[in-house]
Amino acid sequence: MDNSDTNTPTTAEAEVAHDFPGLIRVFTDGRIQRFKGTDVVPPSTPTTHPVSSKDVNLNPHSTLSARLFLPTPPSTTTNHRRRLPLLVYFHGGGFCTSSPFTSTYHHYIAAVAAEAKLVAVSVQYRLAPEHPIPAAYEDSWAALQWVASHRSNAGPEPWLNENVDFGRVFLAGDSAGANIVHNLTMLLGDPDWDIGMDILGVCLVHPYFWGSVPLGSETMDLDRRAFVNRLWPFVCPESPDNDDPRINPVGEGSPSLAWLGCRRVLICVAEKDVLKERGWIYYSSLSRSGWMGVVEIKETQGEGHVFHLHDLASDKAQDLIKSLARFFNRDQPPSI
Repeated sequence: MDNSDTNTPTTAEAEVAHDFPGLIRVFTDGRIQRFKGTDVVPPSTPTTHPVSSKDVNLNPHSTLSARLFLPTPPSTTTNHRRRLPLLVYFHGGGFCTSSPFTSTYHHYIAAVAAEAKLVAVSVQYRLAPEHPIPAAYEDSWAALQWVASHRSNAGPEPWLNENVDFGRVFLAGDSAGANIVHNLTMLLGDPDWDIGMDILGVCLVHPYFWGSVPLGSETMDLDRRAFVNRLWPFVCPESPDNDDPRINPVGEGSPSLAWLGCRRVLICVAEKDVLKERGWIYYSSLSRSGWMGVVEIKETQGEGHVFHLHDLASDKAQDLIKSLARFFNRDQPPSI
C-alpha cells in the first residue's frame, strides 16, 4: 500500500533526508522506510467480534478506498431491521503511515463496530511525503461526500443503503485522524460546504494538535517535543508553520471553533501523551467559543499516545472503546 522498505540498509550514496525514529525515514535518493502500519490484512480476517467487513473503492478514477464494517447478524425487531448509526473513521499515523487495512486498525474498528452496534467506514487517505498535506484532507472530504451520497438510501454501497440511520452519523479518528475530523467538521459548519448530511457527533482520540509555543507538560519532554515540532513541516512543506490553523486550531488567527458543524464532541486524552495539553486546551476553547453543542473530555491515567491500539484486550483499551460506544448510542431511537 506504500513504498515501505524496512529491510534495505542505508547506502553511502543515499543519505538520510528526514528521520522520525519508529515512524518513517526518507533518503536523499527518494527511498522511504516506514516502520509501522505497513502490514495489510484482508477484510475476511477473523476477529473476536461478530462483524463482517469488506473493502470498497470510493472513486473509480482514484485510489480512494475504505474498509467497511457491519455487525452481524444485524439487530432486528419483529420483521424490521433496525437501522444503525454510522461511524466514518480516519486512522492516525502522523499523516505519513498506516491505513485501515493494517491488522491494528482492522481489529480496532471491528471492536468498536461490535461494541457500539454501528456501521463503520474506515477511510484510506493518501500519505505524505509522496502526497503532502492537503492530500489527506482532500481525500477525507471526498470520502465524506461519498458517504453523504447514500443519505437517501440510493448510493452505490448496499451496506449503507440498507443498514444506516443517516440521522445518527459520527466522525472519529485518532491522532492525525482526529486532526482530520476537526478540520472536516469546521468545513461542515460553513453553509458553503453543505453536503446535505448532518453530523451528530465527533470523537477526537488523542488529537494531533500542536503549536510553536510549548505549553504545560510539553516543556518537560524536550525530545518528544522536538520530534513533534518537525512533523508538521515534513508532512505539509507548503505551510510548515506549526501555528497553521489546521494543526493549531486555537492559535492566533485560527477560525472560531463556534463554526464546528456537529452537535456533540468527545475528546479523549492520555496522561503520558505529549499531545495531552493540546486536547485539554481544545476542550476549554470549544467550551468558551459560543458553539451551541455539548463537549466532554476523558483522560486515561497512566497511558501514552494511542495506547489502546497496542493492546485492545487491556482493561483501559476496553474502557475507552466502551466510552466511545456510549457516546455513539446516547441518542438511540426507541425500539420499533
